[in-house]
Amino acid sequence: MPDPFATRLLHWFDQHGRHDLPWQHPRTPYRVWLSEIMLQQTQVATVIPYFLRFLEHFPTLPELAAADNDAVMAQWAGLGYYARARNLHAAARQCVELHGGELPRDFDALHALPGIGRSTAGAILSQAWNDRFPILDGNVRRVLARYHGIAGFPGLPAVEKQLWAIAQQHVGHVPATRLADYTQAQMDFGATLCTRARPACVLCPLQDACVARREGRVEALPTPRPGKVLPEREAVALLLENARGEFLLNRRPPTGIWASLWTLPQADSDSAMRDWFDRQVQGRYDNAEALAPIVHTFSHYRLHLQPLRLRKVALREAVRDNDDLRWVPRSGLSALGLPAPIRKLFDAL
Repeated sequence: MPDPFATRLLHWFDQHGRHDLPWQHPRTPYRVWLSEIMLQQTQVATVIPYFLRFLEHFPTLPELAAADNDAVMAQWAGLGYYARARNLHAAARQCVELHGGELPRDFDALHALPGIGRSTAGAILSQAWNDRFPILDGNVRRVLARYHGIAGFPGLPAVEKQLWAIAQQHVGHVPATRLADYTQAQMDFGATLCTRARPACVLCPLQDACVARREGRVEALPTPRPGKVLPEREAVALLLENARGEFLLNRRPPTGIWASLWTLPQADSDSAMRDWFDRQVQGRYDNAEALAPIVHTFSHYRLHLQPLRLRKVALREAVRDNDDLRWVPRSGLSALGLPAPIRKLFDAL
């Protein structure tokens, strides 16, 4: 028996869906995988230029696997959520080691790769190979919660389990030749019509069967995450320039905020920054010029960063350039992965 949800969604997609996204032509496993990772927590319009530029540098999976970390992070810089890039790179290397340089067409093998969760694995299999797997990204959670009237925060295990069961049931009714289209249709529908704020219910092809619309709960579903206030943190960063006009950059640790990216030397307090400066740099810390503060919001806190600028300084004789601390000419900044607010700071100089 046909499923009205899938049938109507595919009909809507044929008329109004997105059919000219760059990862759809050609729709290879590598391109699909790259797009799915970039699209996690990031909108399509933002992703497209990054996707195209990334492919120029790493056109195939083996070429991505063979690249060094700095080259990969440089092409990802500005897209945010940098763990995605680290996992992408690690997964590419695992594919070379374990799967002959190709993404495996197997759910368990895909799911075992870094950065590929259940929904992403399903999205890759359905779009790259037209295999029958459900997805449950943020857009699909919202659509299913409204259509079926599912209350409760979707991140709770019991609610998520219920939504996965519904998603599995719907995908079972999709024609075998249209599984890639169905996956894209769900994402497009949630992103453009059944949106989080001000959904276009009057245009919705599912409106007569939507529980949330019938019961006046569209704005209430899906149930939002229990609210919490983001903590505020402060830090100090040093923009140091030597006599040759080069800038001193410090590579972040491989875990934590801005992991493995190159950024300015940074400390949690002015006194800690001064201590670092006195150990590493020849110059007078008190001569530093205060630049405009930077406010950057992470998923779990808001950072207030105060940059201080000093020119014509040098490292102390006992300190040398190394793998995690180096002088970089302005022309070399584009080759390194820099956090978006730090790149903006350089661009404004």
